[in-house]
Amino acid sequence: MLDLAIVNGTAFIEGGFRSADIGIKNERIVIVAEPGALPEAARTIDTAGKHILPGGIDTHVHYRDPGHAERETFAVGTRAAAAGGCTTFFEHPISIPPQYNAEILHNRMALCKKGSCVDYCFFGAAGGEFPEEIEPLSHEGVVAYKTFLHEAPEGRAAEFKGLTSANNFQLMRALKEVKKTGLTLAAHAEDNELVTGNIRQLRSIGRVDYLAHCESRPPIVEIEAVAKMLRFGKEVGCPIELVHISTCGAMELAKQAKLEGRKVLVETCPHYLLLDESYVKEYGPYAKCNPALRKKEEVEKLWDYVLDGTVDFIGSDHSPFLVSEKETGNNDIFIAPSGFPGVDLRLPLIITEAKRGRISLDRAVELLCVNPAKLFNIFPQKGTISAGSDGDLTIIDLNKEVVFHAKDSYSQAKDIMKVYEGWNLGCSVDYTIVRGRIVMEEGIVDESAAGWGDFVRPALRKRS
Repeated sequence: MLDLAIVNGTAFIEGGFRSADIGIKNERIVIVAEPGALPEAARTIDTAGKHILPGGIDTHVHYRDPGHAERETFAVGTRAAAAGGCTTFFEHPISIPPQYNAEILHNRMALCKKGSCVDYCFFGAAGGEFPEEIEPLSHEGVVAYKTFLHEAPEGRAAEFKGLTSANNFQLMRALKEVKKTGLTLAAHAEDNELVTGNIRQLRSIGRVDYLAHCESRPPIVEIEAVAKMLRFGKEVGCPIELVHISTCGAMELAKQAKLEGRKVLVETCPHYLLLDESYVKEYGPYAKCNPALRKKEEVEKLWDYVLDGTVDFIGSDHSPFLVSEKETGNNDIFIAPSGFPGVDLRLPLIITEAKRGRISLDRAVELLCVNPAKLFNIFPQKGTISAGSDGDLTIIDLNKEVVFHAKDSYSQAKDIMKVYEGWNLGCSVDYTIVRGRIVMEEGIVDESAAGWGDFVRPALRKRS
């Protein structure tokens, strides 16, 4: 007998949608069959008229355990993930302290295991302070590494310890250490000298208004840092990930590197595809993020790189903060922290654009569910509806539209989720299933599933 049967739906299988029934037992998919061919199951979900996706994989999440549990814990934040169809997330290393060695990583993993209702991978921190810790961390199962090409933001030094490559020597050393592991180094690519100089100049003339943030981080800030990252990566021979890319200039550089046959992974986020700097003007610190939101023309052209395959996957860059922290930017935008939540909106926002015809539904599923698993070496455990894979499924209804209200979010930081308030979403996320367990049903997260989430290790890669 099956533990769970999913019947009568349209499932994404081997690159396209078709009618299929799916059987799960002992946490894994054991059969994908023609409709009506499954054996008996302890529970059956009828998905007639609905679409079944491989579980959503969010490549870019920041929870705040340990150090800032008041912003968001793993227990609360992963409920938001489940509500948005995310079955696996990649936790990036901003915490107190970031996971730059095995002891810190194990501490964060223990907190996550205790609270998470969905599965998870961890990035390791790879900065200039502790280069000797980088290679040993790969043996602990990190899925990739992360560094920032700038100094720690003002007042947040503890959250960035061991995470920043603030000069060229440090970056080169980090790349050489990561290359030894066979893994990828992700970079928050903004040029430190340009950003700090721009902020200093703007402050000197009294410019601390909302749009001063965008002016302090124009496209050249990202383009210059991406160019350096690509040059250094080529010199060392280390695979590179460019996270949350927001400009066409940076996308074009990445595209050319890919055409040369280089291993370059490219991520963007819903807010860079859907929001422009007018939102910063309207919402101020609640729309402040790094990189900054761009002009409307830049946003529209960015879709070209989604369509042509330059973009490999879409992450939320989920970044919870307190209202009191965001409000510090009302009179000086530079003081407020950057980022806002979005783990529960990533999938429905992009599926909405597919429904509107901006991209195909197949391409949306690749970006949201399939490519992250393949490119970070957790496929076919994740990212596919296939016999032997984990029983991770996201079931959506394209016939039902939903109006987003921040008050309904599970995120602990829902009070700062202002930029998407009142947006129409072109689908409902009806079920989130993690290794055969229904952790969210019809919008309600099973809070008893806290701790069900499990750590996902990448398959072994050849080390240099």
